[in-house]
Amino acid sequence: MVQNVDSLRMALRKCPPGHSSRSSCLYNLATSLQERFKQRGVLSDLDEAIDLHRAALALRPLGHPDRSRSLNNLANSLRHKFNQRGVLSDLDEAIDLHRAALSIRPPGHSDRSSSLNDLASSLRDRFDQRGALSDLDEAIDLHRAALALRPHGHSFRSSSLNNLAISLQDRFDQRGVLSDLDEAIDLHRAALALRLPGHSDRWTSLNSLAISLQDRFDERGVLSDLDEVIDLHQAALALCPPDHSDRSLALKNLADSLQDRFKQKGVMSDLDEAIDLHRAALTLRPPGHSDRWPSLNNLAISLQDRFHQRGILCDLDEAIELHHAALSLCPPGHSDRSSSLNNLASSLRDRFNQRGILSDLDEAIDLHRAALALCPPGHSFRSSSLNNLGNNLRNRFKQRGVLSDLDEAIDLHQAALALHPPGHSNRSESLNNLAISLQHRFHHSGVLCDLDEAIELHHAAIALRPPGHSDRSSSLNNLANSLQDRFHHRGVLPDQDEAIDLHRAALALRPTGHSFRSSSLNNLAISLQQRFHHRGILCDLDEAIDLHHATLTLCPPGHSDRSSSLDNLANSLRDRFHQRGVLCDLDEAIDLHRAALALRPTGHSDRSSSLNNLAISLRDRFNQRGVLSDLDEAIDLHHATLALCPPGHSDRSSSLNNLAISLQQRFKQRNVLSDLDEAIGLHRAALALHPPGHSDRSSSLNNLAVGLRYRFDERGVLSDLDEVIDLHRAALALRPPGHLHRSSSLDNLANSLQDRFDQRGILSDQDEAIDLHRAALALYPPGHSHRSSCLNNLAVGLRYRFDKRGGLSDLDEAIELHRTALALHPPGHPDRSSYLKNLAINLRDRFKQGGVLSDLDEAFSHYSQLSQASHAVSHVDLEAARSWTTSAEQLNHSSMLTAYQTALMFLDQWQHLAGLSSSSYHFNLVREATSSLAMDAFSCSVRHGAFTTAVELLEQGRTVFWTQLARFQAPADEISASGDMGKALVAEFKKLSFHLRNVLEGSTEDTTQIRKLTVQRDDVISRIRMLPDFSRFLLPPLFSDLQKAAQDGPVIILNASQYSCDALIILSAQDPVHLSLDIAQVEVSEWSTELQSITKDAGSSDDHLQQNLIVGVLRELWQHIVAPIVTVLKELIRPRSRIWWCPTTEFTLLPLHAAGSYVKNGDKLSDFYISSYTPTLAALIRARQQVSLDASTPHFV
Repeated sequence: MVQNVDSLRMALRKCPPGHSSRSSCLYNLATSLQERFKQRGVLSDLDEAIDLHRAALALRPLGHPDRSRSLNNLANSLRHKFNQRGVLSDLDEAIDLHRAALSIRPPGHSDRSSSLNDLASSLRDRFDQRGALSDLDEAIDLHRAALALRPHGHSFRSSSLNNLAISLQDRFDQRGVLSDLDEAIDLHRAALALRLPGHSDRWTSLNSLAISLQDRFDERGVLSDLDEVIDLHQAALALCPPDHSDRSLALKNLADSLQDRFKQKGVMSDLDEAIDLHRAALTLRPPGHSDRWPSLNNLAISLQDRFHQRGILCDLDEAIELHHAALSLCPPGHSDRSSSLNNLASSLRDRFNQRGILSDLDEAIDLHRAALALCPPGHSFRSSSLNNLGNNLRNRFKQRGVLSDLDEAIDLHQAALALHPPGHSNRSESLNNLAISLQHRFHHSGVLCDLDEAIELHHAAIALRPPGHSDRSSSLNNLANSLQDRFHHRGVLPDQDEAIDLHRAALALRPTGHSFRSSSLNNLAISLQQRFHHRGILCDLDEAIDLHHATLTLCPPGHSDRSSSLDNLANSLRDRFHQRGVLCDLDEAIDLHRAALALRPTGHSDRSSSLNNLAISLRDRFNQRGVLSDLDEAIDLHHATLALCPPGHSDRSSSLNNLAISLQQRFKQRNVLSDLDEAIGLHRAALALHPPGHSDRSSSLNNLAVGLRYRFDERGVLSDLDEVIDLHRAALALRPPGHLHRSSSLDNLANSLQDRFDQRGILSDQDEAIDLHRAALALYPPGHSHRSSCLNNLAVGLRYRFDKRGGLSDLDEAIELHRTALALHPPGHPDRSSYLKNLAINLRDRFKQGGVLSDLDEAFSHYSQLSQASHAVSHVDLEAARSWTTSAEQLNHSSMLTAYQTALMFLDQWQHLAGLSSSSYHFNLVREATSSLAMDAFSCSVRHGAFTTAVELLEQGRTVFWTQLARFQAPADEISASGDMGKALVAEFKKLSFHLRNVLEGSTEDTTQIRKLTVQRDDVISRIRMLPDFSRFLLPPLFSDLQKAAQDGPVIILNASQYSCDALIILSAQDPVHLSLDIAQVEVSEWSTELQSITKDAGSSDDHLQQNLIVGVLRELWQHIVAPIVTVLKELIRPRSRIWWCPTTEFTLLPLHAAGSYVKNGDKLSDFYISSYTPTLAALIRARQQVSLDASTPHFV
């Protein structure tokens, strides 16, 4: 070839301008250079050939016999140049030249069929670039005309059959008219029939027919078509034995068809065979082979496909090595360099997605930029390069949160879309990519117009992908995701339902074995999960879990998507735990999150997500079991998450919020104000990332308000409350009528205004709060799960206004609202006690106003229902029972003692739930709800002459203050020591108690869960009581047991209550003896305070004065308390006997043993008896038992 070119150059030099043979010499040299370009791919040969063809054409004017040949060959050269450089003006010129050639080859001309064919082929090329269907239609008409000129027996008939078939197939791809595809197949069959075994083009016909049949299979799903495709490619390969020049191409074609069948049927053996065939093809294309680059590329792509299926990273690593090798064969200036840059970039992006190494993504972006630089405006691959670079910049934005990356991605996708006008075959892809990037910008900036535009673009894309389109499932999925996002921000329920329907439709297009089935399973699962969050339909959650399990099955160990699948399944199990309370679901979720985190080591792009998910699950488990180490670990994980989301990162705001919530929870447990202050600072930082116009701003405003409300409750700084109100107003303004969370904002603002009214007494705050509660109630129609709380909030607001202004209409309305709310909480509901209390209080107060006895009777009828409670008690029940005791005391109602017994029963039951926590939070709830309860119960009992009951109630109630776990821990230890069964029962009891306590303190919507836990816990208690010596487990002690405290001397209980002050002498063998003390609680309190003040100032003033003051207090004690008791004791026991004082409240701070008259020859207690003290009767009994145990235990000396 080189020698031929050189000789033709010499011939041209012998034909200077003007020579009669110069045009022929120019033409011949151009043709030779054109052939050499085809062999070597050196673009300078092609450029020179074009220049020579132009020069030859200039010497062959209209009328010249060889003009049509020059027009045709120059057109062909320009078409080759277009194929290499992608400059569309070259293709346009080629078409014009082919038209000119055809115009001088009229019907009957021997070369007319060739011109028709060449023009048709060029028009089809232009269609491929611009997508103008008119070019394709004209190409088909031209091919039909050419075929008509090549009847049966014509040597080029098979070529025309083939060319027309290919163009019809292209039109089918655009318009989906099956008759075009059927005709293409018939034409290919006719061509093949003319190319019998031994024909040089039989291989081409076999291959072309195979491609058309595969297209028909994709459309109609007839498996026989696909099987015939494989048979045809195998037949083609059989025509290329080893050492055949086309064998490598035949291997490649069969590999491609097997790869396609794998995508349809999911049979991995097809993909494995395809890889083996690509390897065999590569072996036949050693270094230096002209087709080595495509073989490296094809094998790399197949390995990438297998990686996507099996997730084996060595396949991906090999693919990257192959793409590197392919790129090395495409130095600057090579026509395939841009393609190699793009393929290598794509594989590096895949590896980044698996390993999260940002350097892979950075390199991918650099490669895509380099590829784009090789595709200037007008280049046929420019749009795809714009798209690829845009996608990767979007991925980097997701990792680093640099908004300029996302903005550039959007600009690139818009530029790509501009190159794909309506009618272009790739328009749907550009619409899709731009939509996804806009959706990401919405997630970052919260501007809803970005999301609305994304949805419109997705709708436009799906309209271009009708049923049967290969990318329809992808468009269905993307539109579903964007609709789901819009639902989250606008709360329009049809958006959510449509999203689920679209995901189901996408899944139906991805049957078992489909490479993207796991993705569709996952997406549908997440959408169902989100609908469950909003509507609470359990079947949605159950289906979501089943789908996540199916997804995980498709992602075995080593699979690239396994970590995501583990995380998603964990999240759904956590949701089910919240709904049904089965702790094993939460434990499994934590294990799955830990497994996912292990697959996302430091540097992995999704590590922050795994840290966050594990933290949330640990926080949930803390809420159930109360183990502070879970909460501490959650906070550490949230801190680690935040460190991976630096300023500018798209997930920073959610990380700030999650850490803040966990710190708020720890504050509630440990009361460390620095945790609360840090939480508020984090909420402020999150709000700063949600400026006006951001879709999440209302949530951030609300979260900051909640944190400040906690701080106001703790410190009482009114500026915090003022800010809370301002924040709730701002949040409400962003939640207009129809917004999903408007009712919540109305309630929050109303409650805060009521709090401010309580502090400042501004009547307008109270009126506005009531109006807001009315507006919230209007959004909760009958049947809504939150209607009862809204009824209650409005009733409470009206009651507060009645207290302030005395308007009976407010009280009447409040009572009716409380009645309606109570009707929504039937017996057995865990919140019923609160609603009974509220209605009873309001009826009681109306009785005080109007004196209508039916109000009084109804009020105490509601109170009395508290004693029949069948659910596990909470602090709310304690508060309700305490209200009953207060009301009964105020009105001297006959249910008074029953009220105290009920309240102390609740206290006793709650003590065993709250007391199991290491936190002071739950204990403080009990203490605040039951302050003075035991002392008041004692007073009530003695006033009613129920002395033994007084002792039992006082002992039962004071345990929570003196020793939080005394009546549980000691017997629990003994039960555990009794054997394996005892140990197992105690462990089960603790677990159920923790769980039940936290459910009661959290949401109480799931009454079924609470009832189930209560039944389980009661069953465990019953089984423990069946064990020998533990029949009284968790039951309050009987007087007969407590009386044993007096076996070595009487125990004198001194009780000070707001209702009376009493002494009760407990004797070992007879009923208690009661003394009513002629003093008031306030006097006892004054003596206690005075004595504390004197002892505090000891040594700082006149000692003699202090002594006189102390003596004065001791005389008062003797006169009003001790002397009357001594008078009674003289008749009961011998002098100098030991007595035990058991004081309550303020009595505990008085030195009873030192009481006396302190006058010459006067009496004092120590003259008569030896005094000791005990906090409770049970404590004295346990102390004696321990002494006895110590005395019986041998010791080494």
